[in-house]
Amino acid sequence: MTDHSNPSSNSSTSSHNVNSVAAERTPERVRHALKRRLLQVARVDMITPHLKRITLTGEDLHDFVSAGFDDHVKVFFPEPGADRPVLPEGGPGTPPAPGEPRRTMRDYTPRRFDTEARELAIDFVIHEAGPATEWASQAQPGQYLAVGGPRGSFVIPDGFDWYWLIGDESALPAIARRLEELPAGVQVVATIEGRDAQARFAFDTRANVQEQWCYANEQGENALLDAVRATRLPDGQGYVWAAGESAVMRAVRQHLAEERAIHKSRIRASSYWKRGATGVHETLDD
Repeated sequence: MTDHSNPSSNSSTSSHNVNSVAAERTPERVRHALKRRLLQVARVDMITPHLKRITLTGEDLHDFVSAGFDDHVKVFFPEPGADRPVLPEGGPGTPPAPGEPRRTMRDYTPRRFDTEARELAIDFVIHEAGPATEWASQAQPGQYLAVGGPRGSFVIPDGFDWYWLIGDESALPAIARRLEELPAGVQVVATIEGRDAQARFAFDTRANVQEQWCYANEQGENALLDAVRATRLPDGQGYVWAAGESAVMRAVRQHLAEERAIHKSRIRASSYWKRGATGVHETLDD
């Protein structure tokens, strides 16, 4: 039996419940103190023929913080002939001063970190060329690398009914970390593009994951977008996270917002790389 004796009370309770749910589903931005760390390689492991994990160590990692699965650190590589990277004086985004040695840096996801053990793992996708691939391909224990950040985190809450993770190989570290960190039983759809079947590996997760893999070498450069368009989602309110090549991510975001009618506040899409360009990393907003 429904009690209609106090409609205003029922309305107030309903409004409170709606506001509570909204709060539980609102992403949070967290800022961190900017710090640069000179680290050494502790271990090198091949996850797949295309993905190499470099575990770094150093006392400076005692206060390393990464609150979001898609955080990124600025990784500084040694220049040819040097054994250590050159760190900027003013911060990772500071341009070199006149006469200052040039520095090579790229954005990477903190894949795993253990502040007690003073370890930070970064997964490198092995491409055909590029300074990051060249360094990671020859990386050995004892070598030096430096990281700056993360400057901040974008924390997506666990209160949604389902999550959809979309990405190519560049997004695999963030996707794998997200799947590890989600609570048991959470519904997740993971739509992933690898260059071939060797890109695939088993995720360590307690979530209820529906994996969908596609392969660019077999299905072409539209493989991921085609897979996204063919995906059926669970019922309820969900959140979509997508990262990969810039043009593909823009097309994915457009499909989600216009054809799926998913509100843009429930979509986080990022460009992790761009064909014909270097060092691209940006969040795609209107």
